[in-house]
Amino acid sequence: MDDSSLNARRRSRELRRVAEERLDVLVVGLGATGAGAALDAASRGLSVAAIDAHDLAFGTSRWSSKMIHGGLRYLAKGQVDVAYESAVERGILLRTTAPHLVAAHPYVLPLTKAVSRRQAALVMSGYRLGDGLRAAARTPRRLLPGPTRLSAARTRTLAPVLDGDGLRGALLSWDGRLLDDARLVVAIARTAAAHGARVLTRCRALRLTGQGALVRDELTGEEFDVRARVVINAAGVWAGGLDPEVKLRPSRGTHLVLAQGTLPGLIVGMHVPIPGETNRFALVLPQRDGRVYVGLTDEPVDGPVPDVPEVPEEDVRTLLEVLNGVLETQVTREAVAGAYAGLRPLLAADGHTADISRRHAVLSHDGIVTVVGGKLTTYRRMAEDAVDEAVSSAKLPARRSRTRKIPLAGAGPRPSGVPPRLAERYGSEAEAVHELVKAHPEEVGLGITEGELLWSVRHEGALDEGDLLDRRTRIGLVKQDRDRALPATRDVLRRTPRD
Repeated sequence: MDDSSLNARRRSRELRRVAEERLDVLVVGLGATGAGAALDAASRGLSVAAIDAHDLAFGTSRWSSKMIHGGLRYLAKGQVDVAYESAVERGILLRTTAPHLVAAHPYVLPLTKAVSRRQAALVMSGYRLGDGLRAAARTPRRLLPGPTRLSAARTRTLAPVLDGDGLRGALLSWDGRLLDDARLVVAIARTAAAHGARVLTRCRALRLTGQGALVRDELTGEEFDVRARVVINAAGVWAGGLDPEVKLRPSRGTHLVLAQGTLPGLIVGMHVPIPGETNRFALVLPQRDGRVYVGLTDEPVDGPVPDVPEVPEEDVRTLLEVLNGVLETQVTREAVAGAYAGLRPLLAADGHTADISRRHAVLSHDGIVTVVGGKLTTYRRMAEDAVDEAVSSAKLPARRSRTRKIPLAGAGPRPSGVPPRLAERYGSEAEAVHELVKAHPEEVGLGITEGELLWSVRHEGALDEGDLLDRRTRIGLVKQDRDRALPATRDVLRRTPRD
């Protein structure tokens, strides 16, 4: 029997148990917040099941800029509490819960002709205030260096793609960055499972009640009731469809994926001011695999929420225009190998979505607790607040949250003697992954091997090629890469445990 069949049998057993029991907490949605809520509740000693209609990190959580940031933008708007919360949560991820997945990364803001000296001074003042937040959050400087100003020559060393004409230098800042946002969600979900939560994908909540939910198994079509003392609705942009009292105004954030070699020599991220906007910047994010991500739009979205948002050509043009405004050699449309868009679950409010507060909200009524808003950096705090409300509303006997101090799967010491790429992706589990890689070294794409895909099937809950190519790895962000990897991926899914 192959690995995927074993996964399916294990999943069926878990579904039967969930249907037979009465849980303390049912979590709906397995993005970062939902997986975080499952971990928080399970680590307090509660019985928990967490379900998702698709897969881990299927929605907004895999479409981020991969930044774990200190909330500088919110500080500029006077939202000091939101900025401080971001800085605190960034420090927790860097120090304790996910040091294998989150690290400091440098960003330059090029001082071009379009950036006045006054604007540069204001931005540097903001960077210094952000560094003050780092200190207030007790994140050591060795983990997150402070800001500084660079000469034009040094700037061109770090970002040789910049147009040198009129370049006065750059402002250098540091912030947290994820290797992969979807891998963070996988680590959270696995840690929740290790604490006793039952984590089940391909289970769609059709209707929520104060006593649980009507659920459909998307693999078999079977419908059944899941009983729970309280339900946490963490379905993100789909939360309003499960709780009509929640009114959302989703915002689309688009990123371009530039082909390998498009911006040669770029070794830092870049903040590029958006013309006509105050305190808004496009992000240029070089990746380990040679690709470069460019984002981020912020456009309101009306109408039904799609499973996978499409990227309008207008967003592509807009981002290329902003990027090309600072480059020596223009990036053409042909260099855009792929693009992705995520929908932010913002609470409905008047005004442009870029100006809506990123504060999260926890709404409770009739045994249903809905958590919306917020951002990836603060997922843990959002989950804690949601579980606090669930415990209070259902009068559950539970300890206080412990997740500030719970390392996620892979957060232990990195083993020696393994390839650096594996150590970066798997942390303390890299040695075990390396054993599979040595047995199955065939490359699937972007340096990723069949052994790593086998690890995802056996240990990370991957059920099909979409799970492997689009979430456990990011090969699928570029269609040509995905097509090339598909035959080998399907072969991996047929492998037996005896291989």
